[in-house]
Amino acid sequence: MSQPAERMSRVDTAWLRMDNDVNLMMIVGVWMLQPGITHAALCERIADKLLKYDRFRQRVVQDAVGASWVEDEHFDIERHVVREVLEPRPGQSMREALQERVGELATLPFDPRHPLWQYHLIEHYDGGSAMIARVPHCIGDGIALISVVMSITDGGSEPPQRREREKPDEAHEEDWLSEAVLKPLTDITIKAIGMYGSGVAKSMEMLSHPQQPLLGSLDVARVGYQVVNDVGALLLMPDDSPTALKGHPVGKKIVAWSEPMPLDRVKTIGKGLGCSINDVLLACVAGAIGAYLRETGEDPTGKEIRAMVPVNLRPLEEAWKLGNRFGLAPLVLPIGIDNPIERVYAVRRRMSELKGSYQPLLAFAVLAVAGLMIKPVQDALLGIFAKKSTAVMTNVPGPAKALRLCGATIRQQMFWVPASGEIGVGVSILTYDGGVQFGLITDAKLCPQPQKIIDRFEPEFEKLLLLTLMLPWAGQHGGPGAWAGPVCDRHARSHDSPTSEGPCQGRPPVGRR
Repeated sequence: MSQPAERMSRVDTAWLRMDNDVNLMMIVGVWMLQPGITHAALCERIADKLLKYDRFRQRVVQDAVGASWVEDEHFDIERHVVREVLEPRPGQSMREALQERVGELATLPFDPRHPLWQYHLIEHYDGGSAMIARVPHCIGDGIALISVVMSITDGGSEPPQRREREKPDEAHEEDWLSEAVLKPLTDITIKAIGMYGSGVAKSMEMLSHPQQPLLGSLDVARVGYQVVNDVGALLLMPDDSPTALKGHPVGKKIVAWSEPMPLDRVKTIGKGLGCSINDVLLACVAGAIGAYLRETGEDPTGKEIRAMVPVNLRPLEEAWKLGNRFGLAPLVLPIGIDNPIERVYAVRRRMSELKGSYQPLLAFAVLAVAGLMIKPVQDALLGIFAKKSTAVMTNVPGPAKALRLCGATIRQQMFWVPASGEIGVGVSILTYDGGVQFGLITDAKLCPQPQKIIDRFEPEFEKLLLLTLMLPWAGQHGGPGAWAGPVCDRHARSHDSPTSEGPCQGRPPVGRR
């Protein structure tokens, strides 16, 4: 007996409609397995685990006001778990052939008559197997999909038992929007935003119909000031510095990834400089992009590019519910700073500015509003993000220990985020099994050789590690000329000698470890 149709949430509808001629809203991932597995074993595992989640048995039916999830009465697992043979061209390595195939699949639309996902298994790859996963963003965000896709691994968890079939109806979504987006804002705050001419606040107010008045227990002036500033920052973001990475893409995708780098070494730098792991990794990404541009003849000195970074807005224990529950934060990458230490602190300063910001919540509200609009209006609304950004970037913590699938070890994995509008660069950072990897997906016109950026990531890291080990850390006595950067956050920001505010007095480093 088929299940009744379910309405797709507004935010998920926005992601569904975001496809265009040059960018598909599709998350693509690769697993490399040792030893190999068979197509039959993978089909059996997916049937036993993944298909317990309704979304993977449902197709999407669009109508004038949105879309619905409808059971596929003609579901065939072999349509979704596809066997492939990888045949490298003369002079092409297996890895290069795999990268080329991933790029091709990243631009291949799904058949709308059936559920929108596929696994492509290459049974014989480098002494084992390789598996390419393709899932559209409308099914779920990165955190949700990692949680669910990991369920197919050996010992993977079953979906939680539900007392009754949950339906993502409009009332449920309104309650969530009210809780996550509107509760921190008071009536006065909403009016204050409206006075600044922002349609975002009005749209949020219309979108959500809470059963009771908004709570007024927060500091209205503080929250109002912060939200007004954040709305203005979203709407008035300056254009990125012009670089070869920004322009009009052609829609052909190229992917690349690095080999794993020990995560402990990244932690060493973070501890020495009083920075987070994210600060260190993002600084190395900025350095690799800057070095790439220099080699291509472009001077990045003084330039910055903006990357839209997803921010999770849901409890991790609810990731199995799928759907999209994240906002977007604009992070500026200082690609024009050549000094690795200075670049780390520039990244940390920008990350600190985003902490406590309402921009991710406001961006989520924009996506929810966009889901109500016809596609031309939606495209214009979402253009706020695409026109002001060069890249989309995400950093996902994966399992600390290697996983297994059908008896084989997943020795390496990587994934790539989709880009919207005319953004032509997607940056992915993934930690897994004690290592950290860097991946890129780029448009062939804007960045025809992303591997050249990937190859610069580790050298940038090594320079940073060497300089960090040469510097005095907190508690060390380096003499009159000792550099105080790792000890004092104020000095880290200025890269200067102590100011009139007085000496550090041994204040510990500021930053997330």
